[in-house]
Amino acid sequence: MYFSMTLSQPTPDPQLNAILHQLVTSVREVLGERLVAAYLQGSFATGGWDRNSDVDFLFVVEEDLPETLLPRLQDVHVQIYEIESYWAKHLEGSYFPREWLKSPDPSCRPIVYIDNGSRELVRSAHDNTLVVRWVVRECGITLAGPPPTALIDPVSADDLRREVFNTMRDWGQEIRTHQYQINNRWAQPFAVISYCRMLHTLHTGRVDSKPAGVRWGLTNLDPRWAGLIQRAWNERPDQYLKVHLPADPGDLAQTLEFIEDALALGETLLDL
Repeated sequence: MYFSMTLSQPTPDPQLNAILHQLVTSVREVLGERLVAAYLQGSFATGGWDRNSDVDFLFVVEEDLPETLLPRLQDVHVQIYEIESYWAKHLEGSYFPREWLKSPDPSCRPIVYIDNGSRELVRSAHDNTLVVRWVVRECGITLAGPPPTALIDPVSADDLRREVFNTMRDWGQEIRTHQYQINNRWAQPFAVISYCRMLHTLHTGRVDSKPAGVRWGLTNLDPRWAGLIQRAWNERPDQYLKVHLPADPGDLAQTLEFIEDALALGETLLDL
């Protein structure tokens, strides 16, 4: 029904636009009429993208993809990954069945997904969240198909806040018990920036960009965290090259304290 890119220049970057065109065209060749729509989400939708961003996409499909189709779809992603481009190696997204996307999915069923920096399709519930639904519906850039408001029900601010606080709490527990390791110069700053951004969502009932979350944190959180937040943001350039470098011990210890403080503040914001 929808055969081509809705926008020829969906982003300000010509190289990325060419890659997105190849992605949508190639996926359409594999999925045929199973493909309903394609959207750009994440930082390109909320704003604040930069040369260190990944590229978050979401394809809507008529129904969950059969395993027999996945090898051909896998070939598409391998071919794109091999393009000599930063963007080609930092695509991340899901193939969301239409009915599962429309409204919240309490069971968080896994869907076909490819992670940032990966060539391999897996099944994951990573994108099966209210946050993704909100971003796509409210900010998503339509690459092909109908506008996202035609496919996704509104997400209430209260439901969005509850999910984000649950993520803060659960992720904090994983960090505290070392199930999620932040002792490197990618994960430690990422945690600081993410908790600023999640607190910002609790405050506004919206999902905004990383830069907006950082600015809000610097302006509104206890001044004792300002240095930690600013250093975390300063680490962002070439972030993926830093995953094997140990975090600064002082910043690591302070990040653990910051997360506990953010959780306490989050409970207060949730109750407002």
